[in-house]
Amino acid sequence: MRVREAAVLGALALILGLTASLWALALWPLPTEAPLWLARTRAVCFGTTSNGLPDASGWLVMIVQPGIMLGILFAGWGRTLVESLRWLARGAAGRGSLLAVASGLALGLGAAGWRVARASDGSSVAAPDHEPPATYPRLDRPAPPLDLVDQHRRPVSLEPFTGRPVLVTFAYAHCQTVCPVIVHDVLTARRAAGPGSAAVLIVTLDPERDVPARLPAIAAQWKLEGEELVLSGSPPAVQAALDAWGVARARDPRTGDVAHARLVYILDDRGRIAYATAGGVRAITSLLNRL
Repeated sequence: MRVREAAVLGALALILGLTASLWALALWPLPTEAPLWLARTRAVCFGTTSNGLPDASGWLVMIVQPGIMLGILFAGWGRTLVESLRWLARGAAGRGSLLAVASGLALGLGAAGWRVARASDGSSVAAPDHEPPATYPRLDRPAPPLDLVDQHRRPVSLEPFTGRPVLVTFAYAHCQTVCPVIVHDVLTARRAAGPGSAAVLIVTLDPERDVPARLPAIAAQWKLEGEELVLSGSPPAVQAALDAWGVARARDPRTGDVAHARLVYILDDRGRIAYATAGGVRAITSLLNRL
């Protein structure tokens, strides 16, 4: 094979390799001890939605950028590339290489489709979302203390929020099932009520991985704004807070995943727990309006 044909095939292999790396960075589930720089790189390059997938601009990067590179390659050396591929297909080794590349592309696309479908399908974790009845019990009990830190490295307690409602819920960044739905529902209810209406405090269920240094990346992943705070601290401090708030959970020591139920507390302007709900946006909004 001449140098030119080899260079064109090398360019095609480089584009396919870069595309595979790009999609893996955007979609591959982060490992248990993923470094902070990796989470930040993913958020900056692709954005993130509440289910952990890239946002619209991220999908454009993943699709348009490889398309442009392939377009340039075909526009400049399309005939040479076709001839090179035909030459490669004449030999057994070349056909094996082409089959391996095609199989890798098919497996990669299948894995990407599975990842998207798994993250997008919230039907199994969505709570029944209906208006609570007029007889829905009001708890009116003191809220346990919270002495943790937020994504801005600031200490957080409930006292500064006296005089306004607060939504307190529990989630963790590596969760790809119920947590994105909980975060979405709480933020949607809060934003529908208007700016300044309520604050949101999301306490991590996974302080071993959601350490304070990772909170900025988690806040970016969940697209938190203003007084929408994600809280963590030392594992003993977080576990004590979760126990005080009556949050049932069970950690799998093999995977680090935390099994837990949906739970949203709605605090009134006196800092007392007015309601607790496992409902969705409509239920949270309705109970917030009853304060």
